[in-house]
Amino acid sequence: MNSQKVWFGVGLETGLHDTDTLLRHADEADRGGLDLVSLSDHPYFADRVDAYAALGVLLGRTTHLAGAVNVTNLPTRPAPMLARTISALSALSGGRVVLGIGAGGLWDDIGRLGARTLPPSAAVRALEEAIVLVRALTGGGGPVDFDGEFYQVHALEPSPVPTPPIWTGSNGPKSLAVTGRVADGWIPGYAADWHSDLVASSRPIIDQAALAAGRQPTEIATIYNITGRITDRPLTTSRDRDGRWLGGSVEQWADELTTAVLDHAATGFIHHRVNDPTPAEITLGRWTHEIVPRVREALARHRL
Repeated sequence: MNSQKVWFGVGLETGLHDTDTLLRHADEADRGGLDLVSLSDHPYFADRVDAYAALGVLLGRTTHLAGAVNVTNLPTRPAPMLARTISALSALSGGRVVLGIGAGGLWDDIGRLGARTLPPSAAVRALEEAIVLVRALTGGGGPVDFDGEFYQVHALEPSPVPTPPIWTGSNGPKSLAVTGRVADGWIPGYAADWHSDLVASSRPIIDQAALAAGRQPTEIATIYNITGRITDRPLTTSRDRDGRWLGGSVEQWADELTTAVLDHAATGFIHHRVNDPTPAEITLGRWTHEIVPRVREALARHRL
């Protein structure tokens, strides 16, 4: 186990017709002591709230939570403006922001929105430029000149607000290497967890790229989007035949996540509810008030 902060968060609803639930669940997560709420970013869908507009509202009505877009659809949010947006949210919230960012997906939808579409290799290069530029445009310092392949700014004053943690949603080898070179954290795709082949094959690419850039791999957190039922009784098996986590009781969850931190260097978990007859409020309550405190207590005992 390394000394990095372990994040506990929840993914929130983004439907335009479900905003009351979105706000109520964010309030509950804040009162319950979670570290983070996250929102998906699909601005081309008319039935979704805009992720950054919603994030501003959530940060304005909460006290302790950090907020993250999981992950920012970079092709629709150019890096210089993204840097300004994230700086404003950080200043207004007392630094309670994480920048989740991805190279882009659903390119046909991105194109329908009027944004520039890119082939995969170019999208990855744009991702790295964007992260470098966001870092240059936050944290103070002198005027920034940047003449990149995708972004050009000239004599632009950086924000004095510190750069937030930057987490990528990267999947392919080239984007994983970008994570190792310039990011602070990685969110594995496809809700893959610490036992998955995806993580086993991907994390070494991040670590090797970090070392090549003169960084320590332990500087780069792994934060998992995790799905699964939270049941009132233990399940006979908490994983399916392919090894994918199904969920289980509070005790099964707490044991699994504690082991993920201690034995697999996990540094964060964002729970996303699956289709489940259990009411959403009960699921959120079990996560917030039962599972997360048990894992925190177990980790605290381990540190003693």
